[in-house]
Amino acid sequence: MVTVQRWSGREARLLREALRMSLRDFAAYLGVSDRTVSNWESGGTSYAPSADSQAVLDTALGHASNDARARFAAARGTDRVAPSATGRIEVDSHKFVPTFIGVERADQLRAHMTPNAGQWLESASVRVHHPEADCLLHVFACGVVVFHLIQRHEPRTLTELAVWRYRSYASDLPWARDKLRDLLDEDRLLAPTPEYVLSLYWLTAGPWTGDAYDTALRLLSTPSVLVDRGAPGGPAALDGAVEESLLATGFDHRDILPFGVRGVSTAYAGWSGVAYASHSHERGLTIDELVTCELTVQTLWCFTRQIQRMIEDGQDPTMPEPYGWRFLRAAYSRLTSARAQETAQHVLMREAIMKTSGLADLLRAAQDALRESRN
Repeated sequence: MVTVQRWSGREARLLREALRMSLRDFAAYLGVSDRTVSNWESGGTSYAPSADSQAVLDTALGHASNDARARFAAARGTDRVAPSATGRIEVDSHKFVPTFIGVERADQLRAHMTPNAGQWLESASVRVHHPEADCLLHVFACGVVVFHLIQRHEPRTLTELAVWRYRSYASDLPWARDKLRDLLDEDRLLAPTPEYVLSLYWLTAGPWTGDAYDTALRLLSTPSVLVDRGAPGGPAALDGAVEESLLATGFDHRDILPFGVRGVSTAYAGWSGVAYASHSHERGLTIDELVTCELTVQTLWCFTRQIQRMIEDGQDPTMPEPYGWRFLRAAYSRLTSARAQETAQHVLMREAIMKTSGLADLLRAAQDALRESRN
């Protein structure tokens, strides 16, 4: 009989995976919120659910099938040694693939989806199949769709993770294009084509200490320094000595902005991605808060890029109401003005992601272009 003396966030995740359930299905099965399960798992070994939650997890394990209990036991057997002792890196990769499809196409897709309540950017979401990731498709009323891909990794090195990241982009983009083609029931040549992928890394375990830990988060947010992206066979790892040297001596880049809080988190935002590690589960940001911010920023970045593309093609940019220049003025205000209910951590996160993405300038330029085209 498999038993757990004290559940941690990591063991909760192992049970969910052994039951072959998504995070949302697992939460419903236990009778708790999605956010609760997300908080458990993001806390890893350092977080212990409440006594009531411990009992709920005991019950779920007791009701599991023999096969599921065997999978859980096997996973725990390979997971008993502390990550710091084995040099293990554990990270959740969140990738965002945005595409502008237009308001009419977005309405077509949203008609068959469940609306997301309580968000100022009107949207709906649905789970879609991806061969290697959990994937949620967000469709925004302003005409942008965003594929959100979630994958857990235990790479041997940061360089190995960086190579996977760049190589996976080459398959993520055509996959997203083909999925859109199927959802919209359109010819391949007419289907919108995604242009880029933005990554967010949620680090749950790593072997580094002191300054090296801080450097590791910087490298996660700007992994290009570990990869030869122009190699003949595609992105390839640089010599392992590069990573070792950077971890030993430190790494910085003028485009990397910190938004962590001492004793609570280590966090960096860069042009190509965001990296976050929580040190105080109760006081740090949640993965849901980071994801919500990135979904908003990437949606509006993609929207303003479409306006920029119209201008570059020699057109007078236009957008259907209510997504004209007033929509962009409101978006700019929401993303650049502090809110009474925001914590200092939320403000730091939003400011860092906004600045490194360059979205504030894009919003102003797109707003001016739409207003001028009306005159």
